[in-house]
Amino acid sequence: MNNITILGIESSCDDTSAAVIRDGYLLSNVTASQQVHEEYGGVVPELASRAHQQNILPTVDAAVRRAGISLGDISAVACTLGPGLMGSLLVGVSFAKGLCVSLGCPLISVNHLQGHVLAHFIREPKNCPPAGVVEALPLSKGESPKGEGVCAERPVPEYPFLCLLVSGGNSQIVRVNSYKDMEIIGRTIDDAAGETIDKCSKFMGLGYPGGPIIDRLARQGNPKAFTFNKPHIAGFDYSFSGLKTSFLYTLRDKLADNPDFIEQNKADLAASLERTVVEVLIDKLSKAVKATGIRRVAVAGGVSANTALRQAFVARQRSGTWQTFIPPFGYTTDNAAMIAIAGYYKYQDRDFCAIETPPFSRISI
Repeated sequence: MNNITILGIESSCDDTSAAVIRDGYLLSNVTASQQVHEEYGGVVPELASRAHQQNILPTVDAAVRRAGISLGDISAVACTLGPGLMGSLLVGVSFAKGLCVSLGCPLISVNHLQGHVLAHFIREPKNCPPAGVVEALPLSKGESPKGEGVCAERPVPEYPFLCLLVSGGNSQIVRVNSYKDMEIIGRTIDDAAGETIDKCSKFMGLGYPGGPIIDRLARQGNPKAFTFNKPHIAGFDYSFSGLKTSFLYTLRDKLADNPDFIEQNKADLAASLERTVVEVLIDKLSKAVKATGIRRVAVAGGVSANTALRQAFVARQRSGTWQTFIPPFGYTTDNAAMIAIAGYYKYQDRDFCAIETPPFSRISI
């Protein structure tokens, strides 16, 4: 089955993204980000949905133009049906449905979390930008390469493999048996890793989103300067609420003695927080590897961009403990390329979505 061209649309939170994949190769990946949420310290759903309405048409147009295709070349439109913010999802899903009706092509629904896992299978054409680069609006005029030839292939995991899926809303260990057969064997019972980092950044008055800020500061700090409580949860499940509380109490007690404590120690605090989060994540994942006997291990989601977490995966690869798979930075955050690759596999199975199917705000993988 050749010349399968999938337009992917992602609008689950605060990024409007569109991508084109042909026969498994990425031709374009365009994202319009929303800066309005920074002053509120988090995503405001109503503002997010309004921004999606403004961004969806120019983003899709740019993705199609950059891919060097026409709308008539599209075999199917794949969109994030959930989970996510309902107002944001409705914008992307409604646009995708309207486009499918006008083009007479199938609609493919994609689980956002599965998309993150499948980002490992995106391939890039010969004269593509560095792996995972996302073109952001506004774009300059001109067409992008049309996918002639092939880049040096990045290794992809063989089934089955384990995937640590970590983001602002999820911390899960997933056993991946195939693109459509995924089983969660461990998950957070309260806060997610990314959510914990964002909240601790907010406690320190560092701004939003906290992940990149903490990562940058941690490179300058001592990861052993402070000790925070680690959870003791049976099995492969995670818990980060106790760590967050321990961090908050440390700030409270230290500030009582020194009002300038945070400013004087923010790099060490960031490094110590990052070390603790990564140790908790890797400890549970190591137990899952030992219990399942599966040594092919991938990481996905927004937190997979964290430097210390990526270094932990590299260390296990070099030691021969695991065979690891780390996504390019452009595929860690929410993006339409991961939605399009999931749609590509579904298209081959003729797994289409009824046009009247509604989006959903909550669902498991």
